[in-house]
Amino acid sequence: MCPRHLSADETSAGARRGRSPLRNQARAPERSALSVLLISAYFPPDTGSAAHLFYELGAALVARGHRVAVVTGMPGYHAQGPLERYHGRLWLREGVEGMDVLRVAVPRPPRRVMVGRALWQLSSAAALFLGALRQPRSDVAMVYSPPLPLGLSAWALRRLRGTPFVLNVQDLFPRSVIDLGLLRSHAIIRLFEALERFVYRRATAIVVHSAGNRAHIVGKGAAVEKVAVVPNWVDTDFIRPGERMNGIRAQHGLGDAFVVSFAGVLGYAQDLDVVLEAARRLGDQPAPGSRPLVWLIVGDGVEKPRLEQKARAMGLDNVRFLPMQPRHAYPAVLQASDVSLTTLQRSVRTPVVPSKIVSIMAAGRPVVAALDLGGDAPRLVAEARCGLCVSAADAGALADAVLALYRDPALCAELGHSGRRYAEEHLSLAACAARYEALFRDIVARRAGKMHVAPGHDRV
Repeated sequence: MCPRHLSADETSAGARRGRSPLRNQARAPERSALSVLLISAYFPPDTGSAAHLFYELGAALVARGHRVAVVTGMPGYHAQGPLERYHGRLWLREGVEGMDVLRVAVPRPPRRVMVGRALWQLSSAAALFLGALRQPRSDVAMVYSPPLPLGLSAWALRRLRGTPFVLNVQDLFPRSVIDLGLLRSHAIIRLFEALERFVYRRATAIVVHSAGNRAHIVGKGAAVEKVAVVPNWVDTDFIRPGERMNGIRAQHGLGDAFVVSFAGVLGYAQDLDVVLEAARRLGDQPAPGSRPLVWLIVGDGVEKPRLEQKARAMGLDNVRFLPMQPRHAYPAVLQASDVSLTTLQRSVRTPVVPSKIVSIMAAGRPVVAALDLGGDAPRLVAEARCGLCVSAADAGALADAVLALYRDPALCAELGHSGRRYAEEHLSLAACAARYEALFRDIVARRAGKMHVAPGHDRV
């Protein structure tokens, strides 16, 4: 299950019907239009926050009067919807929500081993750079990282065309894979850390979603004045509070059960083992005759077969697995939940804020998070007063937090309302898009001023 799925056919149809991530927002005041190029390895109909962050931002910028072009790969990351037209194509151009999207074929070596993943990252960088050359010149480019080598694509484009670029850092690579134990070779670690420093120092600007990520990047040699913090947004019109007793509950026979959901990619980083163990501990709760407590795990990923087998071996009748759902069903999954989970491996020490947290907040449901308590996510949850946080891998504490909310419906409602209010005030797509627009305008203005002083000599 992905919080952000929408197929290319659906987005194109949405554009024709006037539906977009800013469908209820007023158009921005008329100003000079910017030409923005977005470079990302993922884009709908790929699923996951990586695909939909740039889709939503691009559509928001179009709604604000700007020209947006996108360079991305052919769908492949848990893509859903009609995909036949992409098969066997080396490149394909299509319109999505007013954006000019150019898709290019990228070699797909096996990505479950680090060598295959590294080859995919490098080949993506090369293919998307060539794709960027097929797009018109732009005022500014922004690249999604990871994969970090896409920063090389933007840097090469800057060298060739003089296009300033913003590096949007979502995960701190290679730190994130080192924490998970997926990268152990000291030589490869040094190589990627050198690449990290190279790209950080050559980006015109860097955007991160939390203060902890900013501190990490500055520590890697980036100039402090060019690293900005813009939180990841949530479409508060698309994801909003709704009826608890909805079609999801009816379809899956959940009745009036107290539903604890996890919805997202089931990968190595998520540590769903802690959820299974918490479910085992509460297997005899609640007392007979009261509302049952059901744990709902929604999504797909490399860990799903193992987790399903483990749940069967543990005899967990209170745990249910559902497949990846289409994007339009995601709000209903959250609305059908009484509590929604976010979990990360204990080894994940980067100060990440998982995107599912802000989606849960937008739906007006309490968050229960099991992750590193020294990161930025617990600080957000505390500031928004939207849930409870426990230490990563602590199944006992996770079970206790869920049981406390099960026993206190008033607290559930209070945390949900508080999270929704915070999302509306601080994490709306419109507010974040305005901050990106201001950043892009500042870059273009500074570049124009420097080019005026010393044409061709001191490019930003």
